[in-house]
This record gives sequence, structure tokens and C-alpha cells, in this order.
Amino acid sequence: MVEPLTGMRVVEMSTALQGPGAGGYLADMGAEVIRVEKPEGDGSRYGRGVNNDSPPGTPGAQFVSTSRGKKSLAVDANSEMGREAILRLVDTADAFISNFREAALERMGFGYEALRARNPPLVYAAVNGFGPKGPLAGRAMTDIAAQARGGVMSLIGEADGPPERIGATSADLAGALQFALGIVTALLARERHGMGQKVNTSAYGAQIWMQSWELTHTAISGKRLEREGAFHPNVTGMEGIYQTKDDGWVAISFALTEESWQAMCAFGGHPEVADDERWQTLSQRVGVSVDDARAIRPYVAAIFRAHTTVEWESFMEGQPDIIFNRVFNLDDVLNDPQAEANGYITDIEVPPLGTIRGVGTLVQLSETPGSVKGPPPELGQHTEEILLELGYDWEQISAINDRTRAAMRAKFIALGMEPPY
Repeated sequence: MVEPLTGMRVVEMSTALQGPGAGGYLADMGAEVIRVEKPEGDGSRYGRGVNNDSPPGTPGAQFVSTSRGKKSLAVDANSEMGREAILRLVDTADAFISNFREAALERMGFGYEALRARNPPLVYAAVNGFGPKGPLAGRAMTDIAAQARGGVMSLIGEADGPPERIGATSADLAGALQFALGIVTALLARERHGMGQKVNTSAYGAQIWMQSWELTHTAISGKRLEREGAFHPNVTGMEGIYQTKDDGWVAISFALTEESWQAMCAFGGHPEVADDERWQTLSQRVGVSVDDARAIRPYVAAIFRAHTTVEWESFMEGQPDIIFNRVFNLDDVLNDPQAEANGYITDIEVPPLGTIRGVGTLVQLSETPGSVKGPPPELGQHTEEILLELGYDWEQISAINDRTRAAMRAKFIALGMEPPY
């Protein structure tokens, strides 16, 4: 079946999450994504994380999540042979994507002007931590640094407690989403206008974009938003996270109708709350009056403490006008029939484990749908296939592979580790 990016070739030189995450989306949409790896492989191949008892040789979860369905070319980019092989590959590509520092790419011979001279229609996509300009343009970044500088960390946590981080790599992956969008936009511009170009995004910029409402509110009001724990700093009504009788947690936005509001209060043992003149209308409950809207929260908390989480879920099944959900843990998400029905969670092959549950593709297209292409590649799995296609003979391929293996062994020995071969 034809997919949206069928026929597109993407060369990816990247690490961690931003670059690989964008490349993963392009692969799901049908592009041939060739991940150029160091002789010893990308570090994410080996990251075990916490409580991971999978068999030795199982690729790291970060690598699986971003590189399933890609090809792997393992060469030593610091050698003349390896560098030439990568340049030949870029000559055949529609897009080159990287989250390496641009100064490093320049030194290696993979800067924008150098690759553009070889392949003028190329879409050259570079993502970094803090953006391509300004005093921090070349500074290294991790997810926590982007959350901190982007401001979102200041809005997470209890009002009288310290700031907290989001419990997911939201800065990196928001950056990956914006990066993928920029790449696809540039590919469309090339199809329409016949020109390649350079694409830049950053994790820091993505954090700012994700807070466009909150930042604009602060600019307009002249008053900085502050964190409020289980509640959004710019939503003053009952919306928030509440504890149940069995110490579970539920999230509720509001009851859309008076009937559903009355039913909820009655089920929670406090029918008098529904009759309180301060909260009888939807606009009152969502926060026309700051004082009254915030005053409702202790009453809502008492209502939810009256029943267990399961009892509340059962009650809410008959209340479609109440926007409510139990707070899911990660096991719940992996086994959610709603996620499976939409392809958000799907089966993925991961040698040597076999089939696991993993994240599918988010974007649904009726005529040219994308798909999960298969397992993550073994290190250098497609090296010979790619080099043969680029015109190398077997003698040249053997020389490149010998140089790559020597570089890999030197790296492992320098780290005090036993080389795999």
C-alpha cells in the first residue's frame, strides 16, 4: 500500500530523542529512514533504565521507541572512507536530519552549505536544544534543562513546594514533533516550489509553543501565573485531581449540565453542594468568580472521598455530561482498548523478546495511512545493502567494515568494556 512518504529517503545522524523521534515519525509515514550510527552504535541502544530485567542483548527502550522500522548504517564518520560513504548516501536523499551540534557537523563535512552544494534539492533539518541563534545556540541540552528554561517547570508542583518536572521527556518529544512537522512542511514546499532548504527547531522553542496560552495570559494580564499543585494555574474552577475513598486518583473537568452536577453531588453524599447558589451554573463552576470557584474545591474533594475509584468509574459511565477520567498508570495505558482501537498502542517485534506492546503512529490518514514497519535494526544491519546500492564493490565494503570494527573495538576498550567481537 502507498504511504504518505513512500519513495522518500531520509538520512538521519542523530542521538537521544529529538532527532530519532522525528525520524521515527517519518518512517511510520513510509519514508526509508537510514540511521547512520557510530561504529559502537548509538548510546540509546544500550540504555537499560530502571527495573529492566529483559535478556542481555535486548535493545534499550528509548532506541526501540524511536528507531523501529529504520535501517542502520554503521561506519566510522571520522575516517575518510566512512565520511565518503555518508556523503554518497546524502547525494541520494530527500532529507538529512540531525540533532548534533551544527559546529560538529561542519567539522565533519556535513554542514548545510556542503551538503546543499552536493544535493541542491535536499531538505537539511537541524534540531537543537535552545534554537539556532542567540548566546545558547551551541550549548548542550537535556530534557530537564529545556523544561526549566521553557518555564513549564515553574507551573508544576504544590503552591508552597518546589517546582517539579513533568514525568515524561516532554521537551525532547515535543521538539521531535515540531521537528517532524518542519521537515514535512519543507518537503511539501520543495514539491510545490522546487527548492530545498534548511529547517531549524528546538526543544526549548517547543516548550514555549506548548505554553502559548499561559504565556500570552501573563503578557496580557501583567501578572505571572503560579503553580497550584493538582490544579491548572489559569483554570480557577473545580477542574483538578482528587483522591477517592480507596486512595485512588481521578481527574475531573466539570459537569456540563445541572442534572449531571446534581447527580454527582448526590452520589457523593453532599446534595446540598449542588443547591449552593455560588455554583448552580456551569459558568460559576468553571470560574467566573475566582474566590467562589476556588472555594468549591474542598467540597468536590469531600464528594470524591465518599466512594472508591471503581465506584466512581461505574457511576460516571452513566454520566456522559461529566468530563472525568481515572488517573491511568502506564500499565493502564498499554492495555487501554481505546488506545488499541486507534492504533496508538500496537504490537511491536523486539528481538530477543518477541512481541511487546508499544507506541504506534498518532496521525491517521484515510487513503495513505502510515504503519509500524518492523523491529529496530541491529547495529549495522543494512550497511552492506546500502553500500552496494551506492556503487561500492565487495573489496571496498570489506575495507570500510574493517575500519568500522577497529573503531568500535577501540571505543569499547577505552570504556573498559569487552568488545562484542
